[in-house]
Amino acid sequence: MKNFKKQSLGRISLSILLFSTMFSLHAQNQVIPLWNKIPDEIKSVDYKEKETIKDGIVQSTSQVSIPTLSIFIPKETKPNQTAVIICPGGGYSHLAFEKEGTKVAEWFNSIGIAAFVLKYRMPTDLTMKNKNVGPLQDAQEAIRYVRQNATKWNIDPSKIGILGFSAGGHLASTASTHFDDKVYESTYKVSARPDFSLLIYPVISMENNITHKGSQTNLLGNNPSEELINSFSNEKKVTSQTPPTFLVHATDDTAVIPENSINYYLALKKNGVTTELHLYEKGGHGFGLGVKDTSKFWTKDCIEWLKANGYN
Repeated sequence: MKNFKKQSLGRISLSILLFSTMFSLHAQNQVIPLWNKIPDEIKSVDYKEKETIKDGIVQSTSQVSIPTLSIFIPKETKPNQTAVIICPGGGYSHLAFEKEGTKVAEWFNSIGIAAFVLKYRMPTDLTMKNKNVGPLQDAQEAIRYVRQNATKWNIDPSKIGILGFSAGGHLASTASTHFDDKVYESTYKVSARPDFSLLIYPVISMENNITHKGSQTNLLGNNPSEELINSFSNEKKVTSQTPPTFLVHATDDTAVIPENSINYYLALKKNGVTTELHLYEKGGHGFGLGVKDTSKFWTKDCIEWLKANGYN
């Protein structure tokens, strides 16, 4: 009987330990739905999210219709109170969720910065009334959500930035230039303006001679009007209120040509906005945190820029 009690107590203790461990891990990487009610939603039974999973980790995902935030909070007792919302790329057709999302969040945590990976909706007429603004609605709501709940994670509400890779860079630059656009009714009274932007080999323009055609078609449709192209060519929307921006591109990028970053940089400079542009000789497109050649070290340059501007 005593042995039975000991074994039972042992099992209970082990269960409590496992639950505590799971709760601790969950607290470090919680995934939450972005919306209680998705704005302008159209229900479509034929449009279901498709994940590519390797070794239990989501590598990429497509046909996203239910946006989420994956929350990564630094484990240090004294984080620097900065937060970054991460927008993975994928041409507005899929999201490179690990390479340009969770891995990047873990890197930010390693330097004391809270990170929130945004799984934003893919623009399509099947699930939204206006696909042009669907991703922007998600980005604005993510910024507002983090700012509204900043004290919960020991975040300074004036140190919330946005980062985007490739088409995610277009979304991040859209959030940085269209933050006053009222594209939905928010329950939050806080600003949707990011405090800074980190744009990595970003699509910036929707102009035919410079844009990434796949991103343009997916976001704006096959034959967008000149007005629509101008509205989402973010180099044309820069003002003195656009957030300070750090830009990275490779000269040999043929998928999203470096003129996207160059023109945005020139617009920021013209408007007196704090900005820094790194044009690396080699690196191509889609190098994530850095793979080879000179682009491998962009993260070091980013850390120095964050320090210089009081964000790290």
